[in-house]
Amino acid sequence: MSRPAELPAFARPRLGFLGVGWIGRHRMEAILGTDVAEIAAIADPSQDMATEAQKLAPEAELGKSLDDLLALGLDGIVIATPSALHAEQATRALEAGAAVFCQKPLGRNAAEVRRVVDAARQADRLLAVDLSYRHTEAMVKITELVRSGTLGEVYAADLVFHNAYGPDKAWFYDPALSGGGCVMDLGIHLVDLALWLFDFPAVKHVSSNLFAQGQPLQSRNQVEDYAEVILELETGAIVRIACSWRLPVGRDAVIAVNIYGTAGGAAMHNLDGSFYDFLAEHNQGTTRSTLASPPDDWGGGAAVAWASRLAAGQRFDPQADLFVQSASIIDRIYKPRGPMGPPSL
Repeated sequence: MSRPAELPAFARPRLGFLGVGWIGRHRMEAILGTDVAEIAAIADPSQDMATEAQKLAPEAELGKSLDDLLALGLDGIVIATPSALHAEQATRALEAGAAVFCQKPLGRNAAEVRRVVDAARQADRLLAVDLSYRHTEAMVKITELVRSGTLGEVYAADLVFHNAYGPDKAWFYDPALSGGGCVMDLGIHLVDLALWLFDFPAVKHVSSNLFAQGQPLQSRNQVEDYAEVILELETGAIVRIACSWRLPVGRDAVIAVNIYGTAGGAAMHNLDGSFYDFLAEHNQGTTRSTLASPPDDWGGGAAVAWASRLAAGQRFDPQADLFVQSASIIDRIYKPRGPMGPPSL
């Protein structure tokens, strides 16, 4: 793969944070913990949110909008706003000359994602998305096994993410604003992990079953709360994905990845329903050995990696094109909805 261009490193890149709810503040704390960048500005429509976040970075200027951040000529902007705003905000920031780190999804469909990636390429600015589960120690170890050939030829993978709760913000349930339901919220991580594990092969076929409140999804005014997906890869491998909101799983969450190869297997699963604690194991026949276990402070790993690359002077990374590939798979998952699916905005 081609490498991104590198320029002389900044002294410390000046970053702005657009949207400082729980996720935005958490990513800010992670970057502050490395001292790799300066938090120069914070913008949120809620004055209370902005003021609370400023406690982490007292020298940061406060604003309410993206325009307030762009006026400061920042080196990079971290976006943690509702999904419907991501593509437009990321594109504007890139066109203004700022690198971008954006919460998932980068866009509600592949067309939106493609426009953002094209803007990053045109501006020659570093673009990254908060696909945070790649940065768990568990997935790092499993990926090493897969790519080293230790598991032989990997021919199947099962990935699940069941959240016993549902989102608490109304926009998640409007497909025009969210782009979709549990697939866009949770399944996007599973699609990314599956493609990442297999080094982003082409996907020959996608099939999916989407449900809302126990019934097959039919109305464009609904979003799915349960989904089962099968991806047939050009390698011949089969990937099965399941995700949901409010499924009665008897715990807060079920998050798992199981990989099967001709010379062994690997598995990751959350512990005691946790959203944060994961165990990874290398399986051979009926025996298993531990690859990774808690504690693992992984949540801000993607943000820190982006900020570190920005501080090293990196510009556009051609691997950003893989965001479009992943988004295209999400579009294909929703395709069975036909005219009832989320609009291409």
